[in-house]
Amino acid sequence: MSVASLAADQITCVRGERALFRDLSFTVEAGQVLAIEGPNGAGKTSLLRLIAGFIAPATGTIQLALDKGISEPEERGKHIGWLGHQDGAKPQLTPFEVLSFFAKLYDSAEDVAAALAAAGLARCATLPCQYLSAGQKKRLALARLQIVRRPLWLLDEPLAALDSEGKKFAADLVEAQCRAGGIVLAATHEPLGLACRRLALGGA
Repeated sequence: MSVASLAADQITCVRGERALFRDLSFTVEAGQVLAIEGPNGAGKTSLLRLIAGFIAPATGTIQLALDKGISEPEERGKHIGWLGHQDGAKPQLTPFEVLSFFAKLYDSAEDVAAALAAAGLARCATLPCQYLSAGQKKRLALARLQIVRRPLWLLDEPLAALDSEGKKFAADLVEAQCRAGGIVLAATHEPLGLACRRLALGGA
């Protein structure tokens, strides 16, 4: 995994003619976690979407530095692992089938069965996803990040719906990502349970 830094320079986010934040600048280095905090409506999810390239900043630039600097959103997106509010699992597929699909799609050498076991999903690996609980679906979404192995992870409320064991699993995954030289940005309302930098939006 080769990533040096993610840098935002004077970015402004406007949604529905309202500026959520203005002239925001920060840099996150390889091996670091940035917790994005703030009240509802402060722009936490919008900031992640700006970085992912789903929406464009009104002003400013975002650059991901790998072997070279990447500022073009579509190219930057090729290096991003995304975890949002949607679980990304088709109801009729089993967790094993979901992870196997992503492993094949991204040409991953990760062991699907081992990833499911680490996520605490071994017993329901062949159960259609429509029967999984919200916490189990979140674990599956986290396991998908492990399978895909992108250098930059953008996580929107990664601890939502998880019990204490699930939160430890999420923290362990994030720590492993950073040990491998990756970067993690997480929009969250609660502590991640690991050492990280903090970015407060909306006066939080």
